[in-house]
Amino acid sequence: MRILFLGDVMGRAGRRAVTENLARLRSDWKVDFAVVNAENSSNGAGLSGAHAKLLLEAGADCLTLGDHAFDQREMLQFIETEPRILRPLNFAKDAPGRGAAIFDAGRGRKILVTQVLGQVFMKRPFDDPFSALDGVLRRHPLGGTVQASLVDIHCEATSEKMGVGHFCDGRTSLVVGTHTHIPTADAQILPGGTGLLSDAGMCGDYNSVIGMDKAEPMRRFVTGMSKGRFTPANEEATLSGVVVDTDDRTGKATAIHMVRQGGRLQPSGPPAA
Repeated sequence: MRILFLGDVMGRAGRRAVTENLARLRSDWKVDFAVVNAENSSNGAGLSGAHAKLLLEAGADCLTLGDHAFDQREMLQFIETEPRILRPLNFAKDAPGRGAAIFDAGRGRKILVTQVLGQVFMKRPFDDPFSALDGVLRRHPLGGTVQASLVDIHCEATSEKMGVGHFCDGRTSLVVGTHTHIPTADAQILPGGTGLLSDAGMCGDYNSVIGMDKAEPMRRFVTGMSKGRFTPANEEATLSGVVVDTDDRTGKATAIHMVRQGGRLQPSGPPAA
């Protein structure tokens, strides 16, 4: 199975990049299942129902969220009507929606997708991501109820993301980090057969400060004072993420390849079939 994961979609530029390129990317790279982190899609903060529909229609099979999951208040109701949207597993016990789901990946194959929030350097305390993941992965072992499994670990610290990767090694096909909007260069397959990338980066305008127009963040860095709100940068965006190939029998990763399409980052071509 070939699984594509795209990092945080940032504002209008990120949405435009996904809607204009995802279908072609799926075809060129022969993708079986595509997951998109969409938690910054609507003006850089959360996801609206209309923008969720747009990304799903563009070719995403599943959308994950993050700590901004419900910044757009309508998502509190919308997520209950759309099973392809996942909020973090450990967000809150009474949060609407769900944090893990099994999807059809074609040819009788099933894939588990789940997301957790980290605890290190985050603005609010969330429940333990390791115990939350452990229960889900025990119920849905690779090569058992599912043929592939993906974990989106949404947090600040690369050390925590790598910790989750090693915790899941041999139990999932891919662990990929989101939230910091800066892609890391550590794509690897761990000893137990799990693909790991500490951060997929963002689908957004990299001529920015982590996706925001440069003026206000730079003013605050230089002067220590604010003058206005952050607004998403809106020039050409780069699609940034990762693709992993898995063995349908074991669910373990056989290859991992970083994705860079368009915009300012060095582009990458499709991996060999």
